[in-house]
Amino acid sequence: MTQDTRPVVQDYFLRPGFIYLPDRPTTISTVLGSSVAVSLYDRSLKAGGMNHFLFPYMNGREKATALYGNVAVLTLIRMMAGNGSKPSNLEAQVFGGAFNTEVSKRDIGRDNLRAARHILSRQKIKIVSEDVGGELGRKIVFNTSTYEIGILKVGRLRESDWYPYANDR
Repeated sequence: MTQDTRPVVQDYFLRPGFIYLPDRPTTISTVLGSSVAVSLYDRSLKAGGMNHFLFPYMNGREKATALYGNVAVLTLIRMMAGNGSKPSNLEAQVFGGAFNTEVSKRDIGRDNLRAARHILSRQKIKIVSEDVGGELGRKIVFNTSTYEIGILKVGRLRESDWYPYANDR
C-alpha cells in the first residue's frame, strides 16, 4: 500500500497584530475593516504567508509589534527570506483599508494602505492585486499552496465573523 503524499491543508485564523507563515499548505482567513492584510507568495517555492495590521507606523517608543504596518510588512518579508525566498520571486496582494464615517472620523484605512504600498515598493515587491478602500468590511481566505484568495465584502462585521466561527456564519 502506498502512502498518501498529498498536502494536508490546515485552517488558521489570522488575528490583528499577527503574521503567519505556515510550513505546510494552509488556508489563512481574516476579517478586515480599516485594517490591512498583505499576502506574500513565492511562485518558485509555491509558499506564502500573510500579516494583518491595524495602524500604519509605529511612532515614539512604543513596543514594536505587528499591530503596525511598518513592522508587520517588513517582518513578513524577512520571514519569507528566512524560508529561502528571493525578493525577485515574491508577489504581494493587499486587502482592506475601508473607511466608514459612522465608525471613525479619521481615515486610518488610507494611511494603512499607503504604508503597505510604500514598504512593498521600497523592497521592490510587485503588488499583483488589491481589493482596498470603500466602506465595506472584508472576509479574506488565502490558500497558501495555490495562491487562490477569496474575498467576501460585508456591510457590517458580526461577532460570528470572528474565529471560531459560529451561528450565522
